[in-house]
Parts: sequence; structure tokens; C-alpha cells
Amino acid sequence: MKNRAEKTVMVAQLKAQLSAYLRAARRGQSVVVCERETPVARLVPYADEGAMLTSRPPTRAWGSTKLPPPLGRPVDGLAALSEERQSSR
Repeated sequence: MKNRAEKTVMVAQLKAQLSAYLRAARRGQSVVVCERETPVARLVPYADEGAMLTSRPPTRAWGSTKLPPPLGRPVDGLAALSEERQSSR
């Protein structure tokens, strides 16, 4: 979710005008930093970590969610995990 249109800047231009881009971030604007037309970083406005998270009460009691029924066949978890790890190599 963007507050305002995101700016794109090359590294050399950012180095030359860092203060201006910091002011833009302070105003709420994000800046994408590119190196040879490839985005490498994003300069975003600072937000207090505590303000980003909100807590709400649970909608249902703990443990009230029903689990799916068993598969009806034995499953060797270690063999399944080993097979998955071998296929990804």
C-alpha cells in the first residue's frame, strides 16, 4: 500500500541529492534506488515499530477449530521429508 507515487532514482543521483530524498521520505514518499536500471533498495518513511502492529481479541475459543480426519493410511513423516529434500536438490 503506497501513500503517494513512488519515485525511482539512480545511485549516483541519490548520492548527489541525498538530503532531498530524505525530505521526500519524511513527507511519506517511498524512493526505489536503482543500479544500472535494476532496483536494489527502497527508501521508505520511518514508522515506529510499536505503531505498526495492532492487537484484536480472538474470534473463537482456543482449540475450537476442528482438525481434518486422518488419512486412513500410515504415513512415514521422516521418509516424506527425506523424499521432499532429495527432490529439491
